[in-house]
Amino acid sequence: MKVAVLNKYAKQGCDLIIMEVPVPKIEKDEVLVKVHTAGVNPLDNMIVRGEVKLIVPYAMPLVMGNEFCGTIEKMGDGVRGFSVGDRVYGRLPLKRIGAFAEYLSVSSDAIAKVPDYLSDEEATAVPLTALTALQALELLHLKAGDTVFISGGTGSFGAMAIPIAKSQGLNVITNGGASQRERVISLGVDRFIDYKTEDYAETLHDVDGVIDTLGERELQKEFGILKRGGHLVSLRGLPNGEFAKRMRMAFWKRMLFQLAGMKYDNMAARNQQHYHFIFVYEDGKGLQQVSRLFDEKRIPASIDEVFALDEVNQALKKIASGGSKGKTILRISK
Repeated sequence: MKVAVLNKYAKQGCDLIIMEVPVPKIEKDEVLVKVHTAGVNPLDNMIVRGEVKLIVPYAMPLVMGNEFCGTIEKMGDGVRGFSVGDRVYGRLPLKRIGAFAEYLSVSSDAIAKVPDYLSDEEATAVPLTALTALQALELLHLKAGDTVFISGGTGSFGAMAIPIAKSQGLNVITNGGASQRERVISLGVDRFIDYKTEDYAETLHDVDGVIDTLGERELQKEFGILKRGGHLVSLRGLPNGEFAKRMRMAFWKRMLFQLAGMKYDNMAARNQQHYHFIFVYEDGKGLQQVSRLFDEKRIPASIDEVFALDEVNQALKKIASGGSKGKTILRISK
């Protein structure tokens, strides 16, 4: 089968190599999936550049790709709840990625059935982003009626996070460009802030939880609108000691990340607030919850451009250039 392989880390980026390898074998709790489509994400370029090797130290050569949609072709004896022929999707386990391939083996605990109304391309846009939203909301410790501010929620993350937050009974506030107002309101946003005419830091106070998608330049302002004792989850900040402990990392990594994230921890401590960094992990049960929500709400998934597996390096360069209007997809098989 064909796969796209990374042979070594390269700080300036490098091309993946297309090569032939044997179809993987499966264990009793795994399924063999014929991959239809795979998502291409900023995370893939981060892996190439070695930016996540302290979090997940990959062995080379590495078959790349973190999320997929495909059809089950074979199942281990211990697999329950799925059948051969089921169309499934998932975020692959952190330590065992490999979606840029014609076939993959994966634990049945990491996958879910695809909502019927989604095409393969649309389905592939869901796992990584939706699970990030779900796991971020879990870290905020909110209850129905609470308010969450999602910074820059007009992108692909907001498109997943807003309806998931609304399904939990939360009030949702986000900001962005005026051209996106109607779209995010249609997703359920309770208040939209046009960043060109209104500074959220001056009008919002004592928000119950914050999800940061913008990183360093906004974190101080985001802590400023968060209530005393509240939680902030960042997708773009730095890992801290709490993150390393949550991910069950070795002691030396806990110490290293404690130092790396100390600035943000200190920022939070001024008002007894809590800072969390997130690196999304596989979660089949969570994805099943997302599938039910998608079936109920018919949430649209946004696709930017579709490439063939042989064009994987073009896809990665497109992601690196920024300005995507949706998920970039590899079409691997029909």
